[in-house]
Amino acid sequence: MTQASKTGKARRSWQDIRDEIHRRVLSRRYKPGDKLPRDEDIAEELGCARSTVQRAMQDLNDAGIVERKRKGGTQVRPDPVTRATLDIPITRVEVEARGARYGYQMLASGRETTPAPVAAAFGLAAPEEMLHIEALHLADEAPFILEDRWVSLATCPEIANVDLSVKSANEWLVMHKPYDRMDLRFYAVNASGAMAARLKLREGAALLVIERSTWIGDAPITTVRSVTTPGYQLLTGS
Repeated sequence: MTQASKTGKARRSWQDIRDEIHRRVLSRRYKPGDKLPRDEDIAEELGCARSTVQRAMQDLNDAGIVERKRKGGTQVRPDPVTRATLDIPITRVEVEARGARYGYQMLASGRETTPAPVAAAFGLAAPEEMLHIEALHLADEAPFILEDRWVSLATCPEIANVDLSVKSANEWLVMHKPYDRMDLRFYAVNASGAMAARLKLREGAALLVIERSTWIGDAPITTVRSVTTPGYQLLTGS
């Protein structure tokens, strides 16, 4: 029997916590410019994990309702803004939502020392050993997204026990590792020889690249470079 069953209370999701904080802002319990209680205090009050509060606060920050500052706490924005927001998608779900059959191939996986661009993306003072994964996501057996990912083993030691030839790191991380900060970058590239071969495209084809890096506190979780095939679309909400 789970703890939730013993107490008669369902476990609260980060969406539940987000909606509760938003209600407090709308009701002016938390007024524009007010500093919110600490994440751990909110977690204790609402009966959830601190990481759940952090995920909820990040969503409110992305929506322009609150403003979070590293080591400076969270406050209600005095001048709320409207922003497009992006959740990290599970690629399998993206493919299946298109009515296609999902497939996955792990191309390479192993522990490596982070190269300079990866260390810079994480803001590391010195290179670290991390898990480096290259994988290909498929839609109806055709290449969909080519993924080049680094995962911190200090933040995510459990991933070393995951069979990444069966479950993608993308799906495992979305399901198991909440984050409280994300950097996101979009740009276009022309497919190089190796990239074109893996994606079964002509060399020089124009492709959209999505780069994401996530942290929990000051600790890096993962950084990934996803190269998408022509026709890929990303939907935002606000």
